[in-house]
Formats: sequence, C-alpha cells, structure tokens
Amino acid sequence: MEEIFNNLLSHKNVKINKIISPLNFTSEEFIQDEDEWVILLQGSAILEINYKTSKLVKDSYIFIPAKTPHKIISTDSKIETIWLAIHIY
Repeated sequence: MEEIFNNLLSHKNVKINKIISPLNFTSEEFIQDEDEWVILLQGSAILEINYKTSKLVKDSYIFIPAKTPHKIISTDSKIETIWLAIHIY
C-alpha cells in the first residue's frame, strides 16, 4: 500500500499536508528542496534523517532541513500512522 496525501493548505511559501501511512510502511530516501516540519498525530514511526535514526510517537515532532536525506524505516504495525507535514519553501 501507498501513503495517502491530503493537501490541507497551499499558501505563498507554505504547504500543509495530512499524510496517512499504512501499517509497517517503509519509504525510499527523500531529499527535498524545502524545509519540512512534521508532527505525528497517530501511531508511531522510525525515521532515518541524515543517516541517524529517530523514533516518533504520537504528539512528537521533528524538523527536517532542506536537502537533508530522510526516509521512513517503519511505521506502526497495529494502527495507521497519521502525520501533519508543513513544507516551507
């Protein structure tokens, strides 16, 4: 299964997405041109950011600077993982 992206707002240099990741989801590596701030609204996830691993749980958040390699190592195995992602261009 793939992630579901729901664009909530696009305004000037900001884009806000609600993202739903399926159970046990993994991703390819991303290197984005924009900064990204994400907060986990439901579930849990293990991320690799700039080749360092971080675990996120509900209500935890992280800032990913532009041009920083990152990927999802895994998401929760019991409940969908829901994120709020703010992209700053």
